[in-house]
Amino acid sequence: MIVTRFAPSPTGYLHLGHARSAWEGWCAARAAGGRFLLRIEDIDRGRCRPAFEAAICEDLAWLGLDWDGEVRRQSEHFADYRAALARLDGDGLLYPCFCTRKDIQAEIARAGGAPQGDDGPVYPGTCRRLSTGERADRIAAGAGYALRLDVGAALARTGALDWDENGRRIAAQPALLGDAVLGRKDVPASYHLAVTVDDALQGVTLVTRGVDLFAATHIHRLLQALLDLPTPAYRHHPLLTDAVGRRLAKRDRALTLRAMRAAGMTAAEVLEKAQSSGR
Repeated sequence: MIVTRFAPSPTGYLHLGHARSAWEGWCAARAAGGRFLLRIEDIDRGRCRPAFEAAICEDLAWLGLDWDGEVRRQSEHFADYRAALARLDGDGLLYPCFCTRKDIQAEIARAGGAPQGDDGPVYPGTCRRLSTGERADRIAAGAGYALRLDVGAALARTGALDWDENGRRIAAQPALLGDAVLGRKDVPASYHLAVTVDDALQGVTLVTRGVDLFAATHIHRLLQALLDLPTPAYRHHPLLTDAVGRRLAKRDRALTLRAMRAAGMTAAEVLEKAQSSGR
């Protein structure tokens, strides 16, 4: 059975790009007699708002996109992410990183630059080289830290990996993103870890999302292998852009679904626009 999901963060109002992702997932599930799930990715408690979550549900209902079962909220499932982190740590695949953004920029400058990932320069592995004693001393002193995945050690364990991208096999290259952050001292999961664990626990078999998250799939595929989780198929759709070619974002208030509704557009018109736009 096909199981798809729509997983927005309640940090703003939905826009056309969200409508495209939700519509594609909903259509794929309904056409196959499968299930379409709604997940609220609200780990960032500082930016998430109940009003935005309510607006997400309202916008989906207005579009005519219903979902199956209860809504899963990430903030209610930290134990799942802690368990995954503990397993990776027990396998010797995590290390604490004490670097601030300023530290990372300085290290990159000293090294004469760094490879570029989708989120900027790839982390140079500064704290990976610290001894066990140095790490313990800094933690005992109360230093803040993030937990990074040692991608090199992880790949040595898994070997070559790939995934299904709309019927094509894509070779996973997690090293392109460097040692990704999977958790922090006070938060048990990053996006990468939480989304991977959630998709497995919810039985998701097809992920539909924007091509801006294509690169993240390299890390997600690695985590699936390390945690013995199933690998869904993926379908990354083109990004939707505004009149000057910029990617749609929540800050573009005039292009939110609620603004379009207030301007008199019908749900059918919004969905048609979402399907026909993009690059």
